[in-house]
Amino acid sequence: MANTFTNLHYHLVFSTKNREPFLREQKSSMHEYLGGCIRKLGATALCVGGIADHVHALVRMKPTHRLSDVLRDIKRPSSDWIQELIPSFHWQVGYSAFTVSASQIDRVCRYIERQEEHHQKQSFEEELREILTVHGIEFDERYLL
Repeated sequence: MANTFTNLHYHLVFSTKNREPFLREQKSSMHEYLGGCIRKLGATALCVGGIADHVHALVRMKPTHRLSDVLRDIKRPSSDWIQELIPSFHWQVGYSAFTVSASQIDRVCRYIERQEEHHQKQSFEEELREILTVHGIEFDERYLL
């Protein structure tokens, strides 16, 4: 094959340090800023959303992107930016990332866009447990949150 063809989509989830609800007032601005950070890396932010203590993003990446580098390169500048408004702000060190097939992109985007509504019924802990379980990821409760 003379060319490389990929369609790589990741559902990224990461939270504020200690699940502090830092983003109550700055949530929309943070989501926009994260989208800009993703674009700056040459990736595509298909959908960014979340609530005051965590973020979801559906991102199309190139095969040259390294997942851990992408997360570092969106979390660090967004943290630096928001600390001008919220000096005590920090992201949690870890993250979760799940591949998404092309047929599920719309469904995942709707899920991300409805985070406010979703979290009226389910906590972030319950949500994360469910996502990890659905994707067959084993986890130790001590390190979940």
